[in-house]
Amino acid sequence: MKKNIIAGIWLFLTVFCYAQTNLSRGESLMMQNKPSEAVVYLENAVSDDSSNTKAYLYLGIVYEQLNRPNEAVAVYRRALPIAGSSSANVASNLGNVYFQIGNNEMAEQYYSQAIGFNSGYSKAYLGRANTRIKAGNLQNAVSDYEQYLTLEPNSNQKAKIEQLMALIKSEFAAEERRKVFAEEEERRVAEERKKLLDSVSASLHSAADASKSLSSGAENVEQYDGEFVLD
Repeated sequence: MKKNIIAGIWLFLTVFCYAQTNLSRGESLMMQNKPSEAVVYLENAVSDDSSNTKAYLYLGIVYEQLNRPNEAVAVYRRALPIAGSSSANVASNLGNVYFQIGNNEMAEQYYSQAIGFNSGYSKAYLGRANTRIKAGNLQNAVSDYEQYLTLEPNSNQKAKIEQLMALIKSEFAAEERRKVFAEEEERRVAEERKKLLDSVSASLHSAADASKSLSSGAENVEQYDGEFVLD
């Protein structure tokens, strides 16, 4: 009995150490920018321990580096239900993959999901802002950029983001001016049209009154009471 317990513990430790070895080797190679070498170890690490969120995250990143987006999506999807405190990270990574392949709708969905998991997860705001720029949703993009800079006031991208926001806001202002001008021009044209119509209407009314006055003599036929005398 005692031998069986020891054997079981030994087997568990062996498997655990093997899994840790695969993960640590994969992580080391990934950090050395060797994704093609790291991928095998990380795939083994996921197989060894299907509950290891870190292994899934690293494997997904490596798949992205190897330009294998479909596999990255599959890995992140597997990780998301078990990610726990890393849920925002996993969801944001899913957003990144969809952004890279041009699926703006799914990218925004997962960035929003990441924010739902953790409202202070700054990377998700930045990713969603970039997605909204691509989708033409500029006003909401500015809101996300502002929230990102609130969370990351010392971001090394701050200057570029502020420049972009200033450009977008200037476009908003120009569009608003064009809208106001168009509305004013429309009102002016409407007023001119009304004046013209009123003038024409008044002129026609005057002409009708004059015609009525001139025709009044013909309407009254004088009566002759005498007899006609023919020579």
